[in-house]
Amino acid sequence: MKHSNEHQAIERRGFVERQIEARGVRDPLVLDAMRTVPREMFVPQEFAAEAYDDAPLPIGSGQTISQPYIVAFMIEALSLRGGEKVLEIGTGSGYAAAVLAQIAGDVYTIERIGELASRANQNLANAACDHVHVLHADGTQGWQQEAPFDAILVSAGAPDVPSTLLHQLKVGGRIVVPIGDNLRSQELVRITRTGDEDFEQEDIADVRFVPLIGKEGWETTEDEWQVKPPRVIRARPAVSISVPSLIAKNAEIFTQIRDAKFEPLLDRIGNSRVVLIGEASHGTSEFYRMRARITQRLMEEKGFSFVAAEADWPDAARIDHYARHRDVPPSEWTAFARFPTWMWRNAETRSFVDWLHKHNATRAYDQRTAFYGLDLYSLYNSVRVVLAYLDSVDPDLAAIARERYGCLSPWEADPSAYGRAALTGAYRKCEQDVTHVLVDLLEKQQAYAMNDGDRFFDAAQNARLISNAERYYRTMYYGSRASWNLRDSHMFETLNQLLNHHGASSKAIIWAHNSHIGDASATEMSRRGEYNIGQLCRRHFGTDCFSIGFGTNDGTVAAASNWDGDMEVMNVRPAHAQSYERLFHLTNAPGLMLSLQAETALREKLMRPLLERAIGVIYRPDSELASHYFEATLPLQFDEYIWIDRTSAVKPLASIELEGMPETYPFGV
Repeated sequence: MKHSNEHQAIERRGFVERQIEARGVRDPLVLDAMRTVPREMFVPQEFAAEAYDDAPLPIGSGQTISQPYIVAFMIEALSLRGGEKVLEIGTGSGYAAAVLAQIAGDVYTIERIGELASRANQNLANAACDHVHVLHADGTQGWQQEAPFDAILVSAGAPDVPSTLLHQLKVGGRIVVPIGDNLRSQELVRITRTGDEDFEQEDIADVRFVPLIGKEGWETTEDEWQVKPPRVIRARPAVSISVPSLIAKNAEIFTQIRDAKFEPLLDRIGNSRVVLIGEASHGTSEFYRMRARITQRLMEEKGFSFVAAEADWPDAARIDHYARHRDVPPSEWTAFARFPTWMWRNAETRSFVDWLHKHNATRAYDQRTAFYGLDLYSLYNSVRVVLAYLDSVDPDLAAIARERYGCLSPWEADPSAYGRAALTGAYRKCEQDVTHVLVDLLEKQQAYAMNDGDRFFDAAQNARLISNAERYYRTMYYGSRASWNLRDSHMFETLNQLLNHHGASSKAIIWAHNSHIGDASATEMSRRGEYNIGQLCRRHFGTDCFSIGFGTNDGTVAAASNWDGDMEVMNVRPAHAQSYERLFHLTNAPGLMLSLQAETALREKLMRPLLERAIGVIYRPDSELASHYFEATLPLQFDEYIWIDRTSAVKPLASIELEGMPETYPFGV
């Protein structure tokens, strides 16, 4: 392998550390290969300076070179160990083949565009990749003369896995390929050949790739499908300029959150039992403050019983203890201390919690509004809570539970690693052990709950969480769809447990991201087989639930560049031209509330699917279209949409602000 100059080599090593390894690629063979192959040798000279941006780049013939992270992610999924015979479908510039060649014995790569095949062959020769073989042909037909292969990598999306490619695998061989019956999104799958006609499939991730064109792929040859890099959504017609004026005409417009008039919204909510209030990011001050204002009015005027937030159960319990003035000893651990700390440890949440504490102060205990967490990431804090409870009420059962939960102990530093270990079989008994603790606890419900029903309910819910979290981390290794669905099913199950606990007349407010509370069946999530708590609530409660989505055009947001990274205050890019956000921005309204329920000419126009932005705790503005936009039908997704044109980042709590607070204060350190 010929190398570029030392400056580019240093840049390449830093890039791999920041953009590949930091985002979860762990295979040392893949990381070494990415550090070795000079990407600048596989892009046109005019783009050489951008070779180590994590972005697709033009390579001619209307095609692009894939972003390096996708190359590394897919090659890692092949689980190569060195020396294999590998087939690649979709040569492009030859970059991925060069990376594969650093690990495999021989690489055979097929490109359907002749000009690209010739150029890739030259690039590979210039880089001294002498055991890579390039063929100009229909990739869906494979390379029969060189079959069978240990591994096959397909860099384009197919409606289904080409049978020809499956049968060119050795028994025990693996193929990684994006598949899906929609050109806009696919599921990346890994299929292992276990016999002559036996294959096992695993879902890996949700992706967007250019179509695999050929005899066993898509039939289209339109140019629009040839120019799109992986994970970029296809272009759409420009939005209608008449729609923004209709939005402004039908909406209630406000300038500042404090001036917003909520009476029309409260009328539309009516007697709904469950109100789901979203956010378009996990780090926007205006979303938090507007959500708090709506929640306060619902509590004061409609008697809602509790808030259930996209937060960990034991951490949210610390808020509940303070808000309801419960006499509970302070915990030995810090609440909301895991990444992303700013999501709940911020001035906006603190302001609401202090208001709720005051709101509850003069009320009888059974009339106080509660605060709970819906999420399941608190595996080990939940274990501590269950054991502490059992120590106080049943030391014998506590000893049994401590032994059963012991199977989870080795993975406390990295719970996601438990799933990988569980697949080996060594820890499969753990699933039964954590379930037995929950069963034992529920069998003694009558005796335990007589002393303190709220403490028993809290312990039982933590035990349920542990059982579901164990399944969640195990399911992560079967695919993103399964783990997403399990997580939102847990949220919905928790909501129902809370409603039952608070009684037949209880009413709930849900705080979670738009992607959780909007009906998933109205978005491209449903095409991936995903559902969410919003969809489950609509199915279960019907017109007794009401969902509110949020959106913004630009401003700042608190987010990280990578998982477990430091919080940054980032600039939010102006909305994409083919997005719902762009329509609302063109109203020139600083803020508005719009009902999506009424059968109006506006609703009919908004029924055309458009892009919608979702920023979570990670924000990557450089790849925003690919990373943060998805297709949705807004009036089917939400009942109400709240727009705030320019927004700002939440304000994380500084330790000095908390000095002198009581030990029971939920945000104490």
